[in-house]
Amino acid sequence: MISLFMSFSDLASERRIHPDEVAAAAELVGSIPDMTEGLLFNPLEQSVDHPYKADGSGPVFALQLRFSNLFACEAAMDRGGVLASLATGAGLSSLTGLDVTHQVMLTRPFPVDVAAHPDAAAIPCSYLVHYPGPAEDLNAWHLHYLEHHPSIMRTFPDIRQIEIYTRIDWVDRLPSQRVEYMQRNKLVFDSPAALSRALSSDVIKRMRADFVQFPPFSGGNKHFPMLTRVVMSKP
Repeated sequence: MISLFMSFSDLASERRIHPDEVAAAAELVGSIPDMTEGLLFNPLEQSVDHPYKADGSGPVFALQLRFSNLFACEAAMDRGGVLASLATGAGLSSLTGLDVTHQVMLTRPFPVDVAAHPDAAAIPCSYLVHYPGPAEDLNAWHLHYLEHHPSIMRTFPDIRQIEIYTRIDWVDRLPSQRVEYMQRNKLVFDSPAALSRALSSDVIKRMRADFVQFPPFSGGNKHFPMLTRVVMSKP
């Protein structure tokens, strides 16, 4: 499965996207041909405790769009399509003038013990992580990460989804800026409080112990908790 990530950042201040314009963006996302699922990410209304709060507030809006294959994804990134319009604001005032980046990646899902959210769950919370890179030996870096880190992630209390994304080559005509981070991750929990409880558990100590064993790399990493809305493709 292919994932397209788009991040909308306000470098001058912490702009908030108006709820009506989030809904309008969701309608646009749902109309993208051959998209199987769209995820809309917004910052939390209130800060929660997590180990990497120093990374800042992150993007003011972000998208993850799933496609069954690369060709469908590339077709959606033509200059006259919905994504090209969203990259320049799509006529929505709170999305216009933002710093927009995009990247297409391979999706690598990993198992969790219980994937379903409880019926009474709040809006799910995704922990978005990216490693800009580079690594001295990218293959060795990925081999270590994929063989060790997901099995530790699985032991977080009430984790609902683990996905890791690795780089691929793609072509597009979007007006936004291409980025080529060496890896992204996403962990999903029932709510911001559930994420905070998980990241305050002893599992984080095992994560850090493995982190120091990573093959050499530079660029650090960034972690952002985001409220998550799912949009299905319109028939």
